[in-house]
Amino acid sequence: MLTDLSSLIAATARWLTVAYPASGGALASALCEAQARQAVTVAAWLRYPTEIDAALVTMAGPGGAARLDWITGAERADEDGPDDERAWRTWVDEVVASWAAVLLTDPELAGQAVAALAGSEHSSGAPVEFRRLLAPDDGDRRAAALLRHPDFLAPVAELHLDELLDRLGPGRALAA
Repeated sequence: MLTDLSSLIAATARWLTVAYPASGGALASALCEAQARQAVTVAAWLRYPTEIDAALVTMAGPGGAARLDWITGAERADEDGPDDERAWRTWVDEVVASWAAVLLTDPELAGQAVAALAGSEHSSGAPVEFRRLLAPDDGDRRAAALLRHPDFLAPVAELHLDELLDRLGPGRALAA
């Protein structure tokens, strides 16, 4: 059974960094990508908390980036390019992108989300730290100024905010 969320995480993080690019050079891009990937990882693990959930989304596919592009007004320059150059877009998960946008703009909810993962199937391996998400330094903040700007991310963050709040609510079991 396929239970690896890495394609979904990579594509959704890529969509976020394309829609809200880093300000600066290569180091800024790397810092921005690290923050996006950490937020998306937490969001994906919350959205698909069990191996069965991960297997189902891997089989069915997450839905793609079309609605997110429409909401943000993102123009797809690669629309006329070869299919293999835009195939990654089919692995973008709208709910995960929305939840990640919330986590990037709300430190309190980010802390709650990471705490909610304790004891989950995803946290059963080696300890995972989300320092760039939870405690970004000045360099992280400068690099991801657009990615962490609440006004810019609001249209995406508001899409599925209620579902995230339900998931993080007290007494809620971590199950999809």
